[in-house]
Amino acid sequence: MNSELLTTPRKIIQFDENGCHEVEDIIVCETTLTVFVNSKETATLVCSPRDQAYLAVGFLCAEGILKKREDLRTVNLDAEQEAVYIETNPDLELADRLVVKRCITPSAGRSGTSVSAAGVTPAPPPPISSQLKVKAETVLKLAAELQQRSRLFQRTGGVHNAALAQGEDILIFQEDIGRHNTLDKIHGQCFLEEIPRDDKMIIFSGRVSSEILLKTARMRVPILISRSAPTDLALKLAEDLQITVLGFVRGKRLSIYAHQERIIL
Repeated sequence: MNSELLTTPRKIIQFDENGCHEVEDIIVCETTLTVFVNSKETATLVCSPRDQAYLAVGFLCAEGILKKREDLRTVNLDAEQEAVYIETNPDLELADRLVVKRCITPSAGRSGTSVSAAGVTPAPPPPISSQLKVKAETVLKLAAELQQRSRLFQRTGGVHNAALAQGEDILIFQEDIGRHNTLDKIHGQCFLEEIPRDDKMIIFSGRVSSEILLKTARMRVPILISRSAPTDLALKLAEDLQITVLGFVRGKRLSIYAHQERIIL
């Protein structure tokens, strides 16, 4: 599979008011990525075949394995073998943090809730201290731009998307069959390119679960904007971790669920 091929055509039977007829549909591609850390098989991620190096690095950041740029030595993606090989700093102590070998499906991101090979649950991240403030009008504009950029979703209905924004500008846009993967790809790119996040925002297409909230917290992003709804546990974590959460950001409306002091109304 071409690493940049995100869709494939397929003949299907479609039924509508005009009856049954054969049409060509566009289907989103799904693949797997096996992550090796220091030659140890650590996890298999189910994902879209793009920006997989970012995905693997972001996943390890979200799991608490990589914490600073100096922890990482090399990242080598083998697209044909659907594998990525990561070497860490030899001084990094990983014995109690390497997660057990497992498959992470698009609907089952495990950041913050997985258990390591030694039976250790990763510690929750500390609260975020940020003086960032944003106008409600800017939030609506960013959500609208995310939707406009979501061309793959518009064509297939088969992916989620997320973006990292500063002010009124989207800096990074990602899309994937897994909603958790979109955040890991952003995290991985920021980690590798040493992009600060404490003055940034995440705009997200999917539901804000506790796992999505924890991924945002581990990125150290203070504001999470979603077109969908949050869960009660996500909001409890948001209050404790001092993350501003906005949901149902669509058209000219939005709802503020946590830490509204960062939103200028």
